[in-house]
Amino acid sequence: MNLAELTNGQEGVIVKVKGHGAFRKRIIEMGFVKGKRVTVIKNAPLKDPIEYKVMDYKVSLRRSEASLIEVVSSEEAKSLETANYQGTTNDDILTRQATERRKTINVALVGNPNCGKTTIFNQASGANEHVGNYSGVTIDIKTGYFYHKDYTLKVSDLPGTYSLSAYSPEEVYVREHISYETPDIIINVVDASNLERNLYLTSQLIDMDVRTVVALNMYDDLQKKGDKIDHHNMGTLLGIPFVPTVGYRGKGISELFEMVVNVYEDKIEKARRVKINYGEHIEMAIAAIENTTKDFPELTSKVSPRFLAIKLLEKDNVFQEQLSDARFEPILKETGEQIHKLEKNFQEDSETVITDSRYGFIAGAMKETYKENPRQRRRKTEIIDTVLTHRLFGFPFFFLFIWIMFQATFKLGEYPMNWIEEGVSYLSGLASSTLPPGPFTDLIVDGILGGVGGVIVFLPNILILFFFISFMEDTGYMARAAFIMDKVMHKIGLHGKSFIPLIMGFGCNVPAIMSTRTIEDKNNRLLTMLINPFMSCSARLPVYILLIGAFFPDHPGTVLFALYAIGILLAVIVARIFKRFVFKKSDTPFVMELPPYRLPTLKSTSRHMWFKGSQYLKKMGGVIMVASIIIWFLGYYPRQNEATKAIEAQKQELVQKYDEIKDVADGELQEKLEEEQSEKLSQLKHLKEKLRHEGSYIGQIGKAIEPAIEPLGFDWKMGVSLLSGVAAKEIVVSTMAVLYQADDSETSGNSHLIEQLQNDTYPDGTPVFTSLTAFSFLIFTLVYFPCVAVIAAIRKESASWKWAVFTIFYTTGLAYLLSLIIYQTGQLF
Repeated sequence: MNLAELTNGQEGVIVKVKGHGAFRKRIIEMGFVKGKRVTVIKNAPLKDPIEYKVMDYKVSLRRSEASLIEVVSSEEAKSLETANYQGTTNDDILTRQATERRKTINVALVGNPNCGKTTIFNQASGANEHVGNYSGVTIDIKTGYFYHKDYTLKVSDLPGTYSLSAYSPEEVYVREHISYETPDIIINVVDASNLERNLYLTSQLIDMDVRTVVALNMYDDLQKKGDKIDHHNMGTLLGIPFVPTVGYRGKGISELFEMVVNVYEDKIEKARRVKINYGEHIEMAIAAIENTTKDFPELTSKVSPRFLAIKLLEKDNVFQEQLSDARFEPILKETGEQIHKLEKNFQEDSETVITDSRYGFIAGAMKETYKENPRQRRRKTEIIDTVLTHRLFGFPFFFLFIWIMFQATFKLGEYPMNWIEEGVSYLSGLASSTLPPGPFTDLIVDGILGGVGGVIVFLPNILILFFFISFMEDTGYMARAAFIMDKVMHKIGLHGKSFIPLIMGFGCNVPAIMSTRTIEDKNNRLLTMLINPFMSCSARLPVYILLIGAFFPDHPGTVLFALYAIGILLAVIVARIFKRFVFKKSDTPFVMELPPYRLPTLKSTSRHMWFKGSQYLKKMGGVIMVASIIIWFLGYYPRQNEATKAIEAQKQELVQKYDEIKDVADGELQEKLEEEQSEKLSQLKHLKEKLRHEGSYIGQIGKAIEPAIEPLGFDWKMGVSLLSGVAAKEIVVSTMAVLYQADDSETSGNSHLIEQLQNDTYPDGTPVFTSLTAFSFLIFTLVYFPCVAVIAAIRKESASWKWAVFTIFYTTGLAYLLSLIIYQTGQLF
């Protein structure tokens, strides 16, 4: 709890003082030191300020300031150690609880995109966050725990950002997390091989006056280049300790967190407050604004006055909006005057003036500590880029890689897919032979094993797909793909940065939509969200593989490639239409980093594959199993209807008729009659099961929507499968598995399902599925209603239900139109 939460007369022990350096120093000087007792004397009539007694002095603090002091109260200590409580508060218990609480250190990882920040997070916390060698992978805060000696470090991985300005959502997000969540220590992860650019963010952290440790990551790359850095001297100059690390190998991680603990405990002399000198004119402007902000402690308790002054001089729109209240008019007035003076003196925009000064400070620090390898050599990255980003060769290489990915997804995935299928078939057979006949056995065999087993067989294909996507991301080729696609993206009114979320959509549309936060322009961000569902996510892959395997077995990789290409083409066309009529504003220029190529480790790729595979398996045991059980129940009941009763009567008449004939027939004729009777009974049994299905609850739902989907070539089973796919696209396959497995409970598995789809006919003998119908169904699956999770992501990222609901209707309407055109046109030929 914090100090502001204590009531009159309550006592507590101070655990830690949070907040920026100047504020923290002032509070500590007033006597609010860790381990000291503090008592609430009284609250002012309006509850602000509050008078406290600490170290035998009476001190008043504003509530906003008191909220930044973490304490353990007597009551809290009692509740935490009730076994040792003897009726009065034991001083040892109170002190011990304060000490234990203090040993939890809140750490925030901050750094540029692609600096290895999430790699360090994974190494430290054992988490499975994916690491991509391009910007914008981390699109939300992730938290893990790292234990060092007797300290617990709560580590938060913040989105990658190049600065703490207000140009993009992640920049504001990171800045506000540091200001309002007040982590104890910031770990600023920098790319050692690209120091000058990375230190720009470091310089802004210095202005924020927060306790920081720099992880000099990818240190091996710097050494390979033959460059040298005196990181000890650099740390002294900047007032921040530097620790060399190689994140993907886990080198230096333990030393990094040892340094974090030492800085937290104020044991490092070089961890001190440093002021970046921006030059006489800028410093005078900063001082003038700082002086004005002193009358508003509610502002400066959360944000360093110096940082606030610098941001106002940089015309930061977020801070300007926060100060739009009339009472802050003196600050804005002073800021306006100082900006006018600076721009008059320098004949340059005030933001540019400060940026140039900041880079001047960085250049000075680099000159003192950094030595480049004098031997000039052509880097491997540049050599590879001459081919992979070539104006002519870049596109063929990209499309060749994508085609190989889809071929491998089918060909390599076929073998483990067959093994899993055999395992599912064995379990189904074992359950059928062991359990007594009845609804429970049917639920296990047809509902759970049939539904879940029908989807789990595609796990190898999904792992292979994610292996290739992970390889593209980790090597740095994904950023090149965005680079070579920039010109194409401009043609549809977007830019290369939008290509990254679109490619991520091949894995899952949800994180892809969340990653649009890295796009600065609001219109481009919304447009990228709206076309992202056209990217075929891994959840659609089981549907594709099933129907392609059944109706396009000769060219599976090519058909799969065509489906993904159609999705991209639709995204282009829709984006052009939306840009013309909905989002007319021009896009912002494209600036994207091209990181050096790196060979990903087997550990990193395997971890990513397993993480995605485990997510898929969790979905098997969760939403897909529940959906399969519901679909089985709706398809299993009612067990009788008028049509099935009529078939049962026909069976009895048939048996009676053949029994009478067999009584007067000779031996050879009897055998022939028995075969004939068995065949007709089998036909009636199949017809009865079909009519029972149609009369079941799910059949009634399917029959109700069948007239609407009949022009697309779909029957009621396809309609029900698509309807269930609204929850998750894999459920389309599990629904088909449940519906078709029930026709013949003696066999199961993917091969049986393919056979059932190929042999399914209408009453007149016409096949239900043809190649044309299958293609129409695949296109509908590609385009229609994204899953519920995607709609929720669009709602969250657009901050409006309007765009989420619009996505539902426009994608489903477009899916219907395209399938209608494909099927009806195909019928003509």
